[in-house]
Amino acid sequence: MKEILIAFRNVLWRMPKGMAITLKYLFKKPVTLDYPTVKKPMVERYGGRHYLERYDDGSERCVCCGLCAAACPADCIYMEPEENEKGERLARVFEINLLRCIFCGLCEEACPEEAIFLGQEYEFSDDNRNAFLWTKEDMLVSHPRKENPFKRLYRKVRKVYGVPDRIS
Repeated sequence: MKEILIAFRNVLWRMPKGMAITLKYLFKKPVTLDYPTVKKPMVERYGGRHYLERYDDGSERCVCCGLCAAACPADCIYMEPEENEKGERLARVFEINLLRCIFCGLCEEACPEEAIFLGQEYEFSDDNRNAFLWTKEDMLVSHPRKENPFKRLYRKVRKVYGVPDRIS
């Protein structure tokens, strides 16, 4: 009988307490977004979609040195080198398997030519697994394009300090 009274007293105490919490949040502005039309802004340092950068004249920056593939802990980067008619080395095949990629950004840090960058896009969905195997043509940026101010700062810091480290 004593246990029943204690349980009844707890119910009488906890119900108004729970209702007070409900009423507290009932009239506050909701924090949900209308997702397809309103997208959540990502932090400036977020690394999403991979891009292969170009020089100002439109030629590819990647010289297929293999440092990005060696730095990748998920082993998702595959590349094959070739030489063009000028004798310059470039990537004939450059592929990233996004199903294996963990978007850590180590490929971006390891690249001495600053050819690969991670963008802000985060929507990767498809019903075909082959769509997640991105080739060089999928990742090359269009030329000419608007310069990313963060990338300019990143290059400047790398030149000043001489370390291929991410900015905190």
